[in-house]
Amino acid sequence: MSTLRELLLQEKELLDRFITCLHEEATALKDIRPEALDAIGQSKLALTQQLDTVENRRNALTSVPGSATGRAAMQQWLSRHPEEAASNALWTEVLALATEAKRLHNLNGELIAMHLSKTSEAIEILSQRLRDKPLYGSDGQSTGSTGCRIVDSA
Repeated sequence: MSTLRELLLQEKELLDRFITCLHEEATALKDIRPEALDAIGQSKLALTQQLDTVENRRNALTSVPGSATGRAAMQQWLSRHPEEAASNALWTEVLALATEAKRLHNLNGELIAMHLSKTSEAIEILSQRLRDKPLYGSDGQSTGSTGCRIVDSA
């Protein structure tokens, strides 16, 4: 098995694991389980570091100084090495997985933005109520009548 094929297999396996983390993150966001997000974030960070390492090794193997880099370099390398058909097929899978990971990552970002918006709205509502009817003044002493008989008689 060629070195490139080994690297692509590693990259594919890491992307599969990363996508699994993204699905777990989406489930935690949908189920409103923020306590799970820290561990998932740590797993995602470790996987991205591993992916960077494998990608750097792949780029070092396929890049030619003074020519294209990244995906373009990989395509050029594969076109110069038709005997690497298995690597070419793996590269196609890696690209598809990377596209799926990006889609899921963006979706999770939208879920986070939605939660942030709802939280901000709730904080604004609570802050407005506190401004409108404070029970205690800035000095910590109770204020005058609140307009609520139960609270005022307590």
